[in-house]
Parts: sequence; structure tokens; C-alpha cells
Amino acid sequence: MLSLPMRAPRIIRVFIADDSAALREHVLELIQDIPGVNIVGFASEATQAVASIRQLKPDVVLLDIQLPHGSGLDVLRSIKQNGRGPLTIVATNFPYPQYRKRALDLGADYFLDKTTDIEELRGLITQLTGGLQPAGTN
Repeated sequence: MLSLPMRAPRIIRVFIADDSAALREHVLELIQDIPGVNIVGFASEATQAVASIRQLKPDVVLLDIQLPHGSGLDVLRSIKQNGRGPLTIVATNFPYPQYRKRALDLGADYFLDKTTDIEELRGLITQLTGGLQPAGTN
């Protein structure tokens, strides 16, 4: 389980960029009922993601690596200029070491394998809001 330092409860604005409608829905089901989470937008391709993230200024971006019209790495490069930008969680079905290294080098805060780690997203987002999640739940 990923672990973050606990903070006082707060509202976090979350943006989801993934070309899979099924995954966007799954993530929405995982996190939408967490107190303090406000889903502010979705994108299914890279250029739309960059424009929306710049406009909406979310606190957290969940980002897929494989996106039409660019890649999640292109999006990451654009939104993390000068080391600033939203906290970014890269989630991919391609968790290759070279992707992990590149994403982290570009400023990703977390790198998740969709096939094995996506259920941990709920706990991570709960921690980001400063809330506590009962033991044994995801």
C-alpha cells in the first residue's frame, strides 16, 4: 500500500486522463465517494488533457501513458514544467522500467500498474485528502 504523511482534511480537485472509458468509469467508482474528492474533468486524448488541466488547475491528475494525439509522457512534460504542476499519478498497462523511470524523471509523483495497483488508488486519494480509511478497505 502506498503511504503518504497525513494532513488535515481538505478538498482535492481530481482530473482523469485516460482513453479507456471503462477505466475512467472504474476510477470514478473507486474515488467519487471519498470525502473531499471533487472530480473536475476527464480527457481521452493528450492535447485535450493538457488544455483542460491548464484551464481547470486540478490538484491531482491521474494520467495514462498511452493516449491518442501524443502520450501521457507528453502531457506530463507540459504540466510539470519547472517542477511545478499538479500531483500526478501515472497509471498504465505498460509498467515497463523505462516508462517508470521516464515518468518519474518528468515529475510524476506516483507510477501505478493498472493491472495490479489500481485498487490502491482509493487509499492514495484518501490519504491525499487527509482522511483516514478503515484498515482492510480499498
